[in-house]
Amino acid sequence: MNRPSMQDRLWTATLASTLAIAVSACKQENSAATLPLPVHTAVVQMISEESSTKYSANIVPYAQVDLSFKSNGYVEKIHQVKNPSGGIRNVDQGDWVPKGTVLALVSQQDYIEKLQQAEAQLARGEAEHEKAKLSFERVSALYSTQSATKPDYDSAKAQLDSTTASVSGAQAQISEARIALDYCSLRAPFSGWLVKRSVDLGSLVGPATNGFTLADTSSVKAVFGVPDTVISRVRPGQHLVINTDALSSSVDGRVSAISPAADPKSRVFSVEVTMPNPRDELKSGMIASLSVKGAKLQQPALAVPLAAIIRDPGRANGFAVMTAEGVGDLVSARLQPVELGDTFGNMIVAKGGISSGERVITTGVTLIKSGDQVRVIP
Repeated sequence: MNRPSMQDRLWTATLASTLAIAVSACKQENSAATLPLPVHTAVVQMISEESSTKYSANIVPYAQVDLSFKSNGYVEKIHQVKNPSGGIRNVDQGDWVPKGTVLALVSQQDYIEKLQQAEAQLARGEAEHEKAKLSFERVSALYSTQSATKPDYDSAKAQLDSTTASVSGAQAQISEARIALDYCSLRAPFSGWLVKRSVDLGSLVGPATNGFTLADTSSVKAVFGVPDTVISRVRPGQHLVINTDALSSSVDGRVSAISPAADPKSRVFSVEVTMPNPRDELKSGMIASLSVKGAKLQQPALAVPLAAIIRDPGRANGFAVMTAEGVGDLVSARLQPVELGDTFGNMIVAKGGISSGERVITTGVTLIKSGDQVRVIP
């Protein structure tokens, strides 16, 4: 009897090993194929109104203004505040300033001199006016007794009128000089937070030079845009609830302004919701979210999430949902044809063999077929 050669024994061992690996791989593949697919579900519900639509809003101050100078000159003083690290420093962004605070002062010397010149001119004009008045009274008395001629009377009257006009002009110049001197002081028109400071000591400023930006955040506004299909649901004074990631609780606000026209680029209408901010917790630039309540339906209807809708493989142009049958995490998927109605937000009316309270599969629904076992995850 011939014994198998070494080559035959190696070939036999290799074949056996390959078969064992193939069998093991098939077992693993079959085991993986039988694992239930994890899915999410949602409950079929009866709705009587459109679901609320969420919008993202931007928090802005109730009022924010750029404070500009009206007088020319060099900045010789900036309002001083206490420095947390000690000492004092120039007021800067993030500082709170009360109403009427002089934030910056332009060099006043030129304006003081102009005021003094106007006052001197007024004094000179008043002296000339007093002289002209006495002259007119004297000529007028002589003219009444026919001791002065009509031209003398007219000349005295004209001189009196001229000096009267000069006094009025000098008074106007004084008023103008005082206003210009007052404009050397740039004051805060309301209490608020400094958003920006654009000048330093020695800066040369002029009319319309922006020195500071001041924001009133005692109350703030949430600004968002809505399309024309929703604008009819928003009205002035309407109560809305605003949520932000920065605050653990929601904030109540009321619609304070609605744009009468849509933005030409985005085609949405701007809406402002004003809310109190006594603790200054809401900052300008924060992102907030709010919901606008949907419209009432004519009659209640069953609705399912749009994500649950699939094509019905048994009907051309038909639709269906996969219901989850069973109790617990492991359930069976069952195909249920439905007739679709109107959409309301992320929900759609579904008519067919489903009832309120049933569960429909919303994720992974296209990867399963009717009768498959699935695992429901939270």
